[in-house]
Amino acid sequence: MADINRVFCAVQSRDAGDPLAGTGAHAQRNLLISWPSGKWLRSLRRASDMSEAVVDRIEAVVAAGRRVNLIHRRQQPANRHRIYLMPEKLQLDVEREQLPDVLDALLNNAPLDRWCASEAPKPLILCCTHGKKDKCCAKFGNATYQSLVKVVAESGHAFEVWQSSHLGGCRLAASVMVFPSTRKYGRLGEADIMPLLDAEANDRPYPPCYRGHSALTPVEQCAEVAALQWLAERNIVARVSIGPIEPGEGEETITTVSVNWQNRREQGQLLLRCVKSEVLRFDTCADIGPDGPTASAVWRVQHLKPVPH
Repeated sequence: MADINRVFCAVQSRDAGDPLAGTGAHAQRNLLISWPSGKWLRSLRRASDMSEAVVDRIEAVVAAGRRVNLIHRRQQPANRHRIYLMPEKLQLDVEREQLPDVLDALLNNAPLDRWCASEAPKPLILCCTHGKKDKCCAKFGNATYQSLVKVVAESGHAFEVWQSSHLGGCRLAASVMVFPSTRKYGRLGEADIMPLLDAEANDRPYPPCYRGHSALTPVEQCAEVAALQWLAERNIVARVSIGPIEPGEGEETITTVSVNWQNRREQGQLLLRCVKSEVLRFDTCADIGPDGPTASAVWRVQHLKPVPH
């Protein structure tokens, strides 16, 4: 085996054929808090200069069922925090000393009007750059973040681009999340940025890097991504929805998923046979060791066929 100090989990995952599809799980309720990335700790929601009052309230927000991520961009003042609430699509800016009161209001479902909360005017693109969590997010995430900022500025696309703490799936860096659509992407390279922006500007997923919609199960995501890729190969732009699922039996489960697609001119249905198998991978760079990668379950599409009208 190669020197483990020179192995990146993202490179090993790609080389092992670890699929993107089926890895798009993410909480539907999110709280994003800007905080200087230099202060982030290994936890996705902790910073070295957070007060105990803020930490306690953040943990209470998580216990109440909302995921908390830290975000950062260079122009954001260190002690003035941008807060986003999703799926509510609300944003507000508060001074650091106001954070405990804001979080208390959120915990008590109280109005946020006193802090001038307003509707977020643009979709958000978060790119994981959480190097203290995983070195792949530093190596691949930072480069992709810089490219995203540059391309968004040059293209005129209406997105807010932020660095983010851990989004899940370090081995799939560069990892990107789009809000409010809650679509998750992986292995995003420079050549993917413009087509992803074009797709998301039209409220569509970008199939080559798409991991699956966060509200779906892994097997449903697997079918969704394969259906979108099948449509893209035929230059068909359409919405897809998951239909009935026929689960299989046994360890090597075979599941048949139906996917419906529709646009203004036409519609159709696909049947996809998805097979559960294993891939040898490192989930994070911290897992890399002399024992080598471990087996993890993944879903793959074995067969896809259109249903005749």
